[in-house]
Amino acid sequence: MATSTRLSGGCLCGAVRYTATPTKPEMDVCHCGMCRRWSGGVFMAVSCTDVAVEDATQLGSYISSDWAKRQFCRNCGTSLFWRLRDKEDHVAVAFQSFDETSSFTFVEEIFIDEKPPLYAFAGERPRLTGAEVMARFEAQQESGHE
Repeated sequence: MATSTRLSGGCLCGAVRYTATPTKPEMDVCHCGMCRRWSGGVFMAVSCTDVAVEDATQLGSYISSDWAKRQFCRNCGTSLFWRLRDKEDHVAVAFQSFDETSSFTFVEEIFIDEKPPLYAFAGERPRLTGAEVMARFEAQQESGHE
């Protein structure tokens, strides 16, 4: 998949439909407690730009921290988007909500130190602790890069 390819997706009931452009054909997994509660498991995320929602009135928002908000379908509750509050163009889109997912590669797990011991993903990939993720995030903020 070219990084400029727009993909479509939506929620379980169909009330929220969107298009988005993945920054890379990659999927990450977050094991933090907040993402696990919000998504009902792990949050499988694709970093995207240019996210366009067809009917934004169907999109609910929850400010989950000083720096992020989570968005979901108001009707069926499907977890859809994680956004930085001060940088709306950075969106982590729920991998499971895309209509087509076969072109993505699973590249990284974050907040591995918060992962419950009852499951593990097969394969080798970087697995970062919460401290490592926050250090990387702070470095990116200081340099002005994502």
